Amino acid sequence: MEYSLLCHNLYAFSFSPVKKKLFLLCIMFLLWVYMLYSCVGYCTTMPSLVVDTHRGKETESAGKRTASGRAELMSKLLPRPQNWVDLESDYDEPSVRTASRDLLNNEIEVDRADDWDEIRGEQRSPEPSAMSSFSNGSGSKKLPQAIIIGVKKGGTRALLEFLRVHPDIRAVGAEPHFFDRNYDNGLDWYRDLMPKTLEGQITMEKTPSYFVTKEAPARIYAMSRDTKLIVVVRDPVTRAISDYTQTLSKKPDIPTFESLTFKNRTTGLIDTSWSAVQIGIYAKHLDNWLQFFPMRQILFVSGERLISDPAGELGRVQDFLGLKRIITDKHFYFNQTKGFPCLKKAEGSSKPHCLGKTKGRTHPNIDPEVVQRLRDFYRPFNMKFYQMTGHNFGWD
Repeated sequence: MEYSLLCHNLYAFSFSPVKKKLFLLCIMFLLWVYMLYSCVGYCTTMPSLVVDTHRGKETESAGKRTASGRAELMSKLLPRPQNWVDLESDYDEPSVRTASRDLLNNEIEVDRADDWDEIRGEQRSPEPSAMSSFSNGSGSKKLPQAIIIGVKKGGTRALLEFLRVHPDIRAVGAEPHFFDRNYDNGLDWYRDLMPKTLEGQITMEKTPSYFVTKEAPARIYAMSRDTKLIVVVRDPVTRAISDYTQTLSKKPDIPTFESLTFKNRTTGLIDTSWSAVQIGIYAKHLDNWLQFFPMRQILFVSGERLISDPAGELGRVQDFLGLKRIITDKHFYFNQTKGFPCLKKAEGSSKPHCLGKTKGRTHPNIDPEVVQRLRDFYRPFNMKFYQMTGHNFGWD
């Protein structure tokens, strides 16, 4: 009885419309609370993501604005890029104050004038590809890996101008005279004179007085023991006359060649203190260089063959420098007026190019007896030089 009554009450409660609605509302409330709890838990992870994303965009935007601002500021502060100009056109060779009793040792101003006559005669710039590379800031200034160290009036200017046709050679036009006159200025000063080079290119300079400068071998060795050295040699008698001719063109009142050649004309004793004579004693100067550099690092170029067969001599030089033989016969033509070869197409130019007006001077007439005395004087030195170099230059 009691059990039946309880079941009836429960049934009535369960299916009472009011109770049923309350029951459903409770279930819905519980579901809502559960969903709210879940949403709150999920949303606790969302703000950081949203904020970080927003900050990332803001930072990126700020970075772009900063970079843009810096670029704009730099463009205002820095000058616009100019066409790259070879260093030689800007380099003003420093004045050198030296005292000497030798007439030809005081030819500093004469040599400088000759250099600048040749350089300024035709200003040239690199090929467009090279220019674009340098204007973009590529390349760097390096100490020279190869130096033309001599000799004066041997043909060093011609050799340098011919070599500059090669795309893998970059050279200073004017003579730096670092290892003889400006050594106290330091290697940084010397490096700053050099043109910029790209990877694989060779930096060069030429100062023919190095060959006869006692301190030069040790100084170059201290810079780099791997430096390659090139010496352009010429019949020492012809070289001495050419040396004198250069001085005579600037100082017409100097003594005659004959009087300068001898200490005593009667006895025929040669004055070896005169630089025009002394420079031609090649074996003596070479001894000094061999104290520091092996013969394999020194190339001797014939000044005579540089005139008669420029492509042949340039081929030897390119091999010595480890470069491809690009300079060939097609680059030269012989100038009958000057008496030596010229370039059909110079570096960075479509025009033929000969050396300056100071080259190819007419030599004065020298007493044949004096010329023969000089040849006799040089003969033993020449023989020794042939033995040292393993090459007969045919000067006798």
